[in-house]
Amino acid sequence: MSANPTAGATNKSALIDNARILTLARAVLRTEADALLELEPKLDEAFVQAVRALHDAAGRVIVSGMGKSGHIARKMAATFASTGTPAYFVHPAEASHGDLGMVTGDDVFLALSYSGESDELLSILPVLRRLGTRIIALTGKTDSSLARAADIVLDASVAREACPHNLAPTASTTAALALGDALAIALLEARGFSPEDFALSHPGGALGRRLLTHVRDVMHTDADLPCVNPDSSLADAVLAISRGSLGMTVVCDNQDKVLGIFTDGDLRRAFAKDLDLRQARVKDVMTTLPKTISADRLAVEAVALMEKHRINQLIVTDAEGVLQGALNMHDLFRAKVV
Repeated sequence: MSANPTAGATNKSALIDNARILTLARAVLRTEADALLELEPKLDEAFVQAVRALHDAAGRVIVSGMGKSGHIARKMAATFASTGTPAYFVHPAEASHGDLGMVTGDDVFLALSYSGESDELLSILPVLRRLGTRIIALTGKTDSSLARAADIVLDASVAREACPHNLAPTASTTAALALGDALAIALLEARGFSPEDFALSHPGGALGRRLLTHVRDVMHTDADLPCVNPDSSLADAVLAISRGSLGMTVVCDNQDKVLGIFTDGDLRRAFAKDLDLRQARVKDVMTTLPKTISADRLAVEAVALMEKHRINQLIVTDAEGVLQGALNMHDLFRAKVV
């Protein structure tokens, strides 16, 4: 018995030719890149018809495929759904055992099969026809049984697979995936789908936070909002700063209209002035015309404003300049919009 159980694996690994590995990998990338480039001239009126059919569907888009095509179909359905086209995946084998009940005549059925001869897909086509469901075939064989049964045929053929034996679905699945993305983006454009719409379907992601979080969601208000009168003493202003967590206090008149801001930095600068700090008032040392923002603006806009002016606090006012709230960069970090 070998004293080293990994010796066999190590010896096998030693037989691998590093140069050959890189040569094969680069050949795969070139083959798949070529397959994508060859797709472009194949886009014709059928692609336009497919986009219109998917766009105008009164129901949903059902995407289906077996094996590797099924994996691509799942991703395609997810991409449609996240970009404004309601869609879901139906497994063709499960469809013939009850799941076909999810499909209606108002739907559009997008069937993926490179050979166009997948038995599981072909077996459900008569039912789809009876329902009146429109069928779009995405296939590498435009004369296949699937293509002949479809209303619209998208040519996803490739010259060869990236597999050295020309067997494993590689370039063909890449081509199908890219064609699905092309459909999704064309639909996105046709629907006028905006970044805000995208964020609504991705509320848990970074983009969702950036596009759905508003200033009003993170600002301090009421008791959490330090505010003093312009005639307040510096001691009162410092106490207001200490009670808050913003490193500042807003300076307002009796009608809550913002007159200025007094920050830790203003306090430090006050010491450098020729003032009697015991007698000085906040209005003598505050920063006038402070930067402000509306509560309805996006939090990312507050970030941009702070970065532009190199400030750490921002006052929130209404259109008349009346105080509504305040926030600092730490609030934006906590909200994960920075």
